Amino acid sequence: MTPAGGARVSIAALRLVVRAAPGWLIAHVALTLAGALLPVAVALLTKLTLDELGGARSHGDLPVLAAALAVLGLLATALPELDQYVRAEQERTAALVAQEQLFLAVDRIVGLRPFEDPRFLDRLRLAQQSGGNTPSGLVDGWLSIARGVLTAAGFLGALLVLSPVMTGIIVASMVPALIAERALARRRAAMIWANSPTERREMLYGFLLVDARAAQEVRLFGIGAFLRGRMLAARRVTDSEHRRQDRRELRYQSGLGLLSAMVAGGGLVFAIFGAKAGTLTIGDVALFVATVGGVQGALHTVVRSLARVHQERLNFEHYLGVTSAAADLPVAADAWTLAPLRNGIELRDVWFRYTPDGPWVLRGVDLVIPHGTSVALVGRNGAGKSTLVKLLCRLYDPTRGSISWDGTDIRDVDPAVLRRRIGAVFQEFVRYDLTGAENIALGDLTRIAERDALVDAARTAGVHEALAALPKGYDTLLSRSFYDEQDDEDVGGMLSGGQWQRIALARCLLRHDRDLLILDEPSSGLDAEAEHEIHDRISRLRSGRTSLLISHRLGAIRSADRIVVLDDGRITEAGSHSALLARNGSYARLFRLQAAGYRDTPVPAAPLS
Repeated sequence: MTPAGGARVSIAALRLVVRAAPGWLIAHVALTLAGALLPVAVALLTKLTLDELGGARSHGDLPVLAAALAVLGLLATALPELDQYVRAEQERTAALVAQEQLFLAVDRIVGLRPFEDPRFLDRLRLAQQSGGNTPSGLVDGWLSIARGVLTAAGFLGALLVLSPVMTGIIVASMVPALIAERALARRRAAMIWANSPTERREMLYGFLLVDARAAQEVRLFGIGAFLRGRMLAARRVTDSEHRRQDRRELRYQSGLGLLSAMVAGGGLVFAIFGAKAGTLTIGDVALFVATVGGVQGALHTVVRSLARVHQERLNFEHYLGVTSAAADLPVAADAWTLAPLRNGIELRDVWFRYTPDGPWVLRGVDLVIPHGTSVALVGRNGAGKSTLVKLLCRLYDPTRGSISWDGTDIRDVDPAVLRRRIGAVFQEFVRYDLTGAENIALGDLTRIAERDALVDAARTAGVHEALAALPKGYDTLLSRSFYDEQDDEDVGGMLSGGQWQRIALARCLLRHDRDLLILDEPSSGLDAEAEHEIHDRISRLRSGRTSLLISHRLGAIRSADRIVVLDDGRITEAGSHSALLARNGSYARLFRLQAAGYRDTPVPAAPLS
């Protein structure tokens, strides 16, 4: 890191702490300055007191000196405790703001690409670990440097009067420590970054061992030992790297400690012989001993603090890398206001791949979704169906081509505005550890207090009875991971996979009045009767609305106005159910193959091509 870069990072940390906790910072600075001057004052008063007692000087000031030493002793006891409290309050206050800024930055990420980048995930994890405490840590580091410099300057001033030669020797002995500590800090920061992927894997294996949702398969398949072995193997790798770094630091610190002890011992011998020769008083010897130790301690604090600041700056770089990252998807400064859909949505020559050198997932897709009609998208796994949905929601931008909303390229629209016009249920929906009502309300948080709307969505999705039968009805926590803090008892409700899918559908149905309704495998986890019921309700809901339906079960999408077959990223067929059957192409073969499962006489399997 260049000096200019290091200064930029330190200034950013200082600004954050000043904005978050100005009062606590001022108090911390004042206590730091007082703590820096206190040892020097104690050493000087001790010298004067000993000289009074030894008769080297006698002005009758002994009572005053004793009282002053007593006061300084009280301050020496109280100041560290007070400073620790102030520093902790500053750190907590700044950490809260830092974490808020971090997750605001994460929330500003428009699409999904950063969350699929391992380097970003490593940086995000380090930012979460260090971001909260690092700003205060950086400020504390610089204040420790200032404190050490002030203390050392005070002691050096006194030592310079007693022995200019020893002053130069002590200062020179700290130069190797400064170089070594900086190098060690750089190595430790590099080690932390290099170990981040392995530590993330360790966390993943550990999470799978304790996750309630994974517990069933872990026990059924007997894979606990396998996961534990993977976790411990990753831990051994990181422990080995930490051990290597610790041993390196032990060697350096031992050598530097020996050098400091030799300098201090030489200074003590010098002082003793000076006192014997009569060139130093007893007070001078006491001051000399205190000064040598004080200077070494203060300079050692400076050196260690410089190393700490260097490492904290490197850590804070990860935090700044997340909070100041450029937008992953461009958002036009003069974004268009999006009028309600009137004509339709058009994909024109859309090509897409997830990485610049990766395979094409979509290849020249041309598709129109007219307003007020239902379009069904079918195809094999990996054909590109879910990717197309992500592009419609602008979670990614097409690599080539365009997607327009009533003729307006959606790249010219604020993604938040676009997404407010879309209701969707995804194949990989999330089970939130929240109450039933909250799980549904996440579909439109502006309606979280509208219990009637939540109940209507649940009824339409067919999950109202299940939620109403829970211990606290819709207010039951849908998780066994927590307990009710007020009742101090486990009141979480457990739902089946199909009921959870209905919850996800209810979340989408809360936005049923949106311009575009996307249903990606909305009934994949339901039994035949429930699937028929849900699709019957969805068909009535879709009537007259613009919708995109994705399903492998072709019987569920036969009523769509238009069915589009996607294969290997290309549209191979399109038309109504009856038209596609009459065409006798890949859709017809797949439909008959599925229908054969309900007949006594099977038909030969044919691939969808």
